[in-house]
Amino acid sequence: MIAVPHKAKQYLLAAAKVLAIAITFGYIFFKLESNTTLSFKEFTATIFSKGNIAIYSLLFFGFLATANWFFEILKWQTLVSTFEKINFKTALKQSLASLTISLATPNRIGEYGAKALFFESKNRKKILLLHFFSSAAQMLVTSFFGLFGLLYLLRNFNIDFSVSTLCYFGIGVILLFAIAYYFKEKELLLKGFSIAKVIQFFKKIPFQIKFKTVLFSVFRYIIFSSMFYGLLLFFSANITFSEAIPLIFAMYFLVSILPTLFIFDVVIRGGVAVWLFSFAGVAELVVLSTVLAMWLLNFVLPSLLGSFFVLTYQPITR
Repeated sequence: MIAVPHKAKQYLLAAAKVLAIAITFGYIFFKLESNTTLSFKEFTATIFSKGNIAIYSLLFFGFLATANWFFEILKWQTLVSTFEKINFKTALKQSLASLTISLATPNRIGEYGAKALFFESKNRKKILLLHFFSSAAQMLVTSFFGLFGLLYLLRNFNIDFSVSTLCYFGIGVILLFAIAYYFKEKELLLKGFSIAKVIQFFKKIPFQIKFKTVLFSVFRYIIFSSMFYGLLLFFSANITFSEAIPLIFAMYFLVSILPTLFIFDVVIRGGVAVWLFSFAGVAELVVLSTVLAMWLLNFVLPSLLGSFFVLTYQPITR
């Protein structure tokens, strides 16, 4: 094996950091420029047309976005405490840096590997599983509220669906569980990973940690759902809280179960939101402006801060 000089490693690491930042910012620029249904110029003009109230509103929504990430960081700090104590600042650095790296990856899958880089190699499998548990807890909360949203949708609006489609869906779910049961003892994509071992790992997580993880996921869900409704009102949507909340619940559930390529994620989210809120008579421009504002506040702005942590990242040498 050819040994790479220390200086060369430093240059390679610096180049990798710059490349990661360039890809992230290139992705953000591409998403803003390629939006044919709502230009960024039109979006900002709508905000500035609100006058002075826009400043106070944006500060308020910025506070909600900060609260959203506060609980996400606190959740990560809590999960990592199962094997290593880290402070809130360290958890913040790991969370925002991994967000920056993963922003341009499908369904932010790059976050798994990015977080693992902050730990020793012997603990990286644990980090992958803990991050998966964190995502699963958030998905559990999203599904719980989302099912109520879907029931409201089916009960109050004329949506065409066939019994055969539901049967196919049910068969698909049964097959998925059957496949999972068959492969439960077999290794998955990574060596040493099997469904049985993953379940065993989750069982070993203390109940108090599991409870806090789900609780913080609920707090996050309440915050960004309320934030979405507040932005709808800010962009002049004529919709009541009782009408909007079930649609928001259904929207987050649907966009969570739809696998998307990074190029189309915002487009698909916007399409689902426009379709759902059309039942309540909310204008397409209002919904798209809300979706874009949520993306900018909850992902783009934190990734700007995260880019600093990416540039200052130093690999674990122990």
